[in-house]
Amino acid sequence: MSNTTTGAEQPYEVDGCRGVLRVYSDGSIWRSSDPSFKVPVHDDGSVVWKDAFFDSTHDLHLRLYKPASPSTTKLPIFYYIHGGGFCIGSRTWPNCQNYCFKLALDLQAVIISPDYRLAPENRLPAAIEDGYMAVKWLQAQAMSEEPDTWLTDVADFSKVFISGDSAGGNIAHNLAVRLGAGSPELAPVLVRGYVLLAPYFGGTVKSKSEAEGPKEAFLNWELIDRFWRLSIPIGETTDHPLVNPFGPQSRSLEPLDLDPILVVMGGSDLLKDRAKDYAERLQNWGKDIQYVEFEGQQHGFFTINPNSEPATKLMQIIKTFVVEKST
Repeated sequence: MSNTTTGAEQPYEVDGCRGVLRVYSDGSIWRSSDPSFKVPVHDDGSVVWKDAFFDSTHDLHLRLYKPASPSTTKLPIFYYIHGGGFCIGSRTWPNCQNYCFKLALDLQAVIISPDYRLAPENRLPAAIEDGYMAVKWLQAQAMSEEPDTWLTDVADFSKVFISGDSAGGNIAHNLAVRLGAGSPELAPVLVRGYVLLAPYFGGTVKSKSEAEGPKEAFLNWELIDRFWRLSIPIGETTDHPLVNPFGPQSRSLEPLDLDPILVVMGGSDLLKDRAKDYAERLQNWGKDIQYVEFEGQQHGFFTINPNSEPATKLMQIIKTFVVEKST
């Protein structure tokens, strides 16, 4: 008597991320059209916004924001690259939009929020390349004979800042290394500094905060590990140079000339030790690095509770950084 079963085995879920991404045993992938953060969008008209294509090959858009009544004729440009472990997230998610509204108003800046290709369909380095293309798009606008005046009438291309949240912070770091101080290849666009908001770095050896972080943390070790497993190139480890700035194959940052960098972490974030080590190493090498830690705060505290006291304090720190590095 045979024990064989008829029909193909049904695919089953092998990985999932925050209810919006499912990876199945046959390699197929399901993505929700809904965000994982279901909060109301606070669009009160004080900030105007629109979308623009920046990479037609990969069907990638960015979202532009500016104050409806700007305080000056020319505004600095501030990139905000969303997070999501390289696997989830979008410029269209409400938490991203709301933070960009706040950034535009509080910084009195043009905010550029680009999408990028997501893993596991598009593993690293895709996201890093897309971040680069998003800043090259700005250069094309600055040089265009028929520019988008919605942007160019108010934007100061000589005062550009590149910030990123979590995975976006990793992209911002890799852009800082690629572009170097003064971003010569972007001329006439001039990057003045980078803001790494809880940057998503990794490594094969667990840090103390990763090893001892609570399971109930908003970004716990299981999720950190899963995001890396889904996003690093097949056959690679978390010591990959795009993941671990100080891995065995990583380019030494010591001889590089870098623009100023502001690193921000929550004190209860499992990624804290890696970011603190990053800032301390760069400081010891004489780089212009500022490290700020918010005691007791979780990963993503500034977008989860953008009106909280720590988030408000952070906004003032970012504003000071932008003003100081613009002169």
